Amino acid sequence: MQIEKNKVVLFHYSVRDEQDNVVETSRGGQPNAYLHGHGGVIQGLEEALEGRETGEVFSVTISPEKAYGPRKPDAIQRVPVKHLMGAKRWKKGMVAQVQTEQGPRHVVVAKVGLKFADVDTNHPMAGRTLTFDIEIIEVRDADAEEIAHGHAHGPGGHH
Repeated sequence: MQIEKNKVVLFHYSVRDEQDNVVETSRGGQPNAYLHGHGGVIQGLEEALEGRETGEVFSVTISPEKAYGPRKPDAIQRVPVKHLMGAKRWKKGMVAQVQTEQGPRHVVVAKVGLKFADVDTNHPMAGRTLTFDIEIIEVRDADAEEIAHGHAHGPGGHH
């Protein structure tokens, strides 16, 4: 079955940066699941998956414009330390999660004080050219509820 709009795709991935360091991987855990054609993965990856089939293994290098966007130099915000989620003690360079009007978001701690922290709201992988190593595990038709919600349900998707 080919990957096209409204197909649910389960895949394993590794992401490598410009220095060939693996920065993220799903191997050893659940495959990732997304609903194709609904913006559930970055644009460059969705374009690379279009038309592929179960069992395919490939690599694709994606520029920042089709990945997590360019870095914005003015993206530093001051937030109360108590709003940072993910650790008890914060240090520069750590990735924290904060709640925003658009839902949870990852930020990088730039500077920590007693009550406030300066955080970089750029995505941690913004401005980077990334290489994805992909293994397509399964392609299936989405059900009506998944299409209505705009994302895959079940293991690797939304529960």
